[in-house]
Amino acid sequence: MKIGFLGLGNMGEPMARNLLNADNHEITVYNRTYSKTENLRKEGAKVADSVQDLVSDADILITMLSDDYALLSVMYDDGGLDAMKDGAIHISMSTISTELSREFEEVHEQENTTFVSAPVFGRPDFAADGKLWIVAAGDNEAIEKCKPLFEIMGRETSVVGEEAFKANLVKVAGNFMIASMIESLGESFALIKKSGMDIKEYLEIINGALFNSPIYKNYGTLIADESYTPAGFKMKHGLKDVSLALESAGTAEVPMPLASLMHDHYLSGVAKGWEDFDWAALAKVSAEMAGIKDGD
Repeated sequence: MKIGFLGLGNMGEPMARNLLNADNHEITVYNRTYSKTENLRKEGAKVADSVQDLVSDADILITMLSDDYALLSVMYDDGGLDAMKDGAIHISMSTISTELSREFEEVHEQENTTFVSAPVFGRPDFAADGKLWIVAAGDNEAIEKCKPLFEIMGRETSVVGEEAFKANLVKVAGNFMIASMIESLGESFALIKKSGMDIKEYLEIINGALFNSPIYKNYGTLIADESYTPAGFKMKHGLKDVSLALESAGTAEVPMPLASLMHDHYLSGVAKGWEDFDWAALAKVSAEMAGIKDGD
């Protein structure tokens, strides 16, 4: 099976590497910043010279790009959609809007290709270890063809329907919940810290007594250590994802007041120049509002 992988960022590169190291697949990669293909080229991947070059030979195209704009750019402006061969499958594994997912499902059908949405939960270390949780939706037959690839990249795949947008809805709703956790950790840490108490001791207590969850421990540790660089997932992308949750909420006529609050807090962080910090730096907004300075 010939696989084209487009987008070699913090998540895409380790995902492509896992596919490259698996048997029975021919992997070709492409990234607009050409230097990002170098590591995989040295490890045996083919490198395409253009989006059309990558797409035209692929039985399955996987895209792992930062946002709607990036995906629209490569598939429309760079000719990716037109270059896909009949019967090929496009798996979009990044966080995009439900609106774009609906659009792509329609235009792929018109081009005699198939669109599968399969966003992932997990940070770069999960991607490297092949432990992502994949949420897939789309044509059942296409998803069955994709499952062997999902098994290489992830530890579990949840199929949530035959309409591709449903996977994106699960993803943005899930990221809203993670952001909500970060917001609550930031606010409670600010309260503990401003009151002169040890936040690491507090984190140990809540992890043992209340949640006992790796995700609370991992994000809580990032916040307690103020370890926001290098980012596993950037604050500007957190702002994007909360914005997508609010867009979906508007479409469904569902009030999400907490999402509105976090949108403004993320926007505040980005406005302060923290856009490339890890999205756990949302806690810095709460700390600053409480008058706590870095290192206090």
